[in-house]
Amino acid sequence: MNDPVENAKRLAAFKAVDNHVVDGVIGIGSGSTVVYAVERLAQRVKDEGLEVICVPSSFQAKQLIIQHDLKLGDLEMNPYLKVTIDGADESDHMLTLIKGGGGCLTQEKILASCAEEFVVIADYRKASTHLGEQWTKGIPIEVIPSAYRVVYHKIDKILGGKSELRMSGSSKAGPVVTDNGNFILDWNFEGVKDWKEVETTLNMQVKIPGVVENGLFVGMARKAYFGMSDGTVMERNV
Repeated sequence: MNDPVENAKRLAAFKAVDNHVVDGVIGIGSGSTVVYAVERLAQRVKDEGLEVICVPSSFQAKQLIIQHDLKLGDLEMNPYLKVTIDGADESDHMLTLIKGGGGCLTQEKILASCAEEFVVIADYRKASTHLGEQWTKGIPIEVIPSAYRVVYHKIDKILGGKSELRMSGSSKAGPVVTDNGNFILDWNFEGVKDWKEVETTLNMQVKIPGVVENGLFVGMARKAYFGMSDGTVMERNV
């Protein structure tokens, strides 16, 4: 593989699947790095006879599971997961994550919360000391469509910064719509924050009604694999 970024994603994904997947129910995250994780998982199922049920976090993840002939499950039938493997838009040194660049943050956070172990896979561009060093698009916040303007103003008043409604771009007129039928605000912040406090504030319905979930994952991941440009894999633990 000639592309160093894609190779880094593949290395991180393969190592995580090799080190953490055993027989059981597996949560499958979303994004470009997860594509390689599902590829490796399918190889292991074929070669080693692993018995796994895969629970997807998004339409994309569901299609990957189906395309690789893996057993598809859901949280209604499988609410307890052995491990969830997912990517991240950025990770700080304590494995506090920004997720939701692809719009799947709510389901991703649900799967992470249901797993005995939440493992992050990413390339070297996503590894930071502090959030905001690499990822400059803000923290995604999924909101009820009718409340997006209210949430926009309340976040700006309570937390400062600047929020923007995520638009679909040239392929579709209007805002991005999540798999849950909601909108996404991207909150651009300044400086280092107490991220647990920010996460709690964003989800407090008394203060900011209309928020479904936010893309801060605080204290959830315990292990991360970052594929590096030199062909190695950097591991972080907390």
